[in-house]
Amino acid sequence: MSATTTRAAGRDTLEVVRRRPGRTRATTEERVFAVLRWALIAALVLVTAFPFYYMLLLSFVPIESLLLSPSRLWFGLETLTVETYRTVLASADDGGQGFGLFLRNSALVALATVAVTILVAIPGAYAVSRLPFPGRRQVSTLFLAVYLFPTVVLAVPLFIAFARLGLQSSLVGLMLVYVVQTVPVSIHMLRTYFATIPASIEEAAAIDGAGRVATLRRVVLPLAMPSITSTGLYVFMIAWNEFLFALLFLSAQPDRWTVSLGLAQLSNGIEVPKTVLMAGSVILTVPIVLLYGLAERALTEGLTSGADKG
Repeated sequence: MSATTTRAAGRDTLEVVRRRPGRTRATTEERVFAVLRWALIAALVLVTAFPFYYMLLLSFVPIESLLLSPSRLWFGLETLTVETYRTVLASADDGGQGFGLFLRNSALVALATVAVTILVAIPGAYAVSRLPFPGRRQVSTLFLAVYLFPTVVLAVPLFIAFARLGLQSSLVGLMLVYVVQTVPVSIHMLRTYFATIPASIEEAAAIDGAGRVATLRRVVLPLAMPSITSTGLYVFMIAWNEFLFALLFLSAQPDRWTVSLGLAQLSNGIEVPKTVLMAGSVILTVPIVLLYGLAERALTEGLTSGADKG
């Protein structure tokens, strides 16, 4: 073996020795970060899911069992009952809390708010994002200026205005208030998405003879369906969970209360068992969770279909 070969082999061995600690350190860091990542995910899931689990558990537990073991995190299946939900959903005449009526009122108001808001926001957002007119950028900014003011500041003027119109104690008046609240941010959300759609697609539709309305209906709306779905879900959540305006407009009409107003009444009741209160909380929460799951699937399908068409 020549001296040159010996020196080359020595350099290779030294290089391997130098590289080995680096590889070991990188492998150790990857393993540590992998463990920390799963630990963080588990902690976040625990913090997020445990309150809902405990609320769901207490909603099926008789108040007697809860008083005997208030700190238990698990009860046997033979202990659980649905009597709390019967009490919550039954009408006041039947000795219940009337949440069945509250659910109907909330569903009517929330769905009507979503429908009207989307119908108003789509042409408004499209006009701001596509049509040239004086003050276009200023108008787009003003849509969000309403959120610079606290809700309580707008509550009194809106209540006075709707009282003069005779809508202060009606579900229609409450729905219109929610539309006023949600239209500006809905226009902003949809405008941002419309701006990402290539103008060349609309130009191609115009060359084929499609007018502005036909282009919006046949070309833009199918592409913007994921954004429309997410905006509709956002509006529904606001209308479903809102409390201040519901209290201000409907407090004198118990038969027109929404779920959030009924739940607040439950929480203030001294004689209402906490298990019944938890059942009411579950009823308020579950529709949002289910809608979010359905909307997430619709968003995924919409984005995937758009990618396939592209």
